[in-house]
Amino acid sequence: MISLVDLTAQYHSIKKEIDDAVIATLESGHFILGPQVTKFEESIASYLGVKHAIGLASGTDALVIAMRALNIGAGDEVIIPAYTFFATAGTVMAVGAKPVFVDIDPRSYEMDVTRIESAITEKTRAIIPVHLYGHPAEMNPILEIARKHNLKVIEDDAQGFGAEYLGKKTAALGDIGCLSFFPTKNLGAFGDAGMVVTDDDALAERMKMLRAHGWKKKYYSEEVGYNSRLDALQAAILQAKFPHADSWNDARRALAYRYTEHLAPLGIVTPIELDWGRHVYHLYIIRVEKRDELQAFLKSKGIASEVYYPLPPHLSIPCKKFGYKEGDFPHAEEAALHTLALPLYPELSQSQQDEVIAAVKAFAKDK
Repeated sequence: MISLVDLTAQYHSIKKEIDDAVIATLESGHFILGPQVTKFEESIASYLGVKHAIGLASGTDALVIAMRALNIGAGDEVIIPAYTFFATAGTVMAVGAKPVFVDIDPRSYEMDVTRIESAITEKTRAIIPVHLYGHPAEMNPILEIARKHNLKVIEDDAQGFGAEYLGKKTAALGDIGCLSFFPTKNLGAFGDAGMVVTDDDALAERMKMLRAHGWKKKYYSEEVGYNSRLDALQAAILQAKFPHADSWNDARRALAYRYTEHLAPLGIVTPIELDWGRHVYHLYIIRVEKRDELQAFLKSKGIASEVYYPLPPHLSIPCKKFGYKEGDFPHAEEAALHTLALPLYPELSQSQQDEVIAAVKAFAKDK
């Protein structure tokens, strides 16, 4: 069986480093925040080139806390892409605001920047670009539109750790960047973990308060916050993995290029990397007409694949109250019907990849 991602392979590749980090943390007696978390926060801040990095319990919490810090709530609107993981929309609703969807560029699956301004109303407070699949969103036009209309930009960088836009790291371009360290991410913990990053001192202070019950001083809540503190064990594991993140992304890129070399000639729509971006291939996404048949065929050959995502958020049950309907965002809906993720992770061997390529070729030949 070839897995979509093999987390144990990565663990075994740096087993001693991770084991040592875990044992050191257990012996330290610090399990919530503390020196391990501070060290990891400093590492990420330096890597991204930002002033502040604040460890949280998840990437979903990062989005919620970012919007809370910007005072986004009931009656407000937030512009997001029509094709993304539901949390991008769900967190907007969680703070009481309305998600306003913008269709995607069908080549990159990123928000189509030419459609943003028409979605802006007097209620719009922010834009959340998503660096989907590891390809950066087209940030300069987004930032220009935000400045023109006095909007905030929150980057959903859950899938893009290490990606670059015009040579600058994603998550460091907007007002706030939101990171996820879910285990399958390019830099993944051994459980849930997330982070917000910013250059704004006031926002950083507010987000630190929000992650810990609204405290500046322990036990003295100044507002209603959350219990969303990064565990020291997760921070220690992430810090052990962190020095390898760039080489792992390089391995993903090499595997992705090899997939494309073999699959593009079959007429399969393969990922692109636009001139201004550095793709880190959190997922390798192809688009085929008979997606479900291909997935079933791969499964019969012992090859895992996955659909990211089968339902655009505007067609989800929670979004029905906003009146969105099928046909509103055709590129997003087409992607949901025809995209498929193939196995891709840094430790995937050439022989395993060859097996996947051969299976896709066999399916394409028969069809």
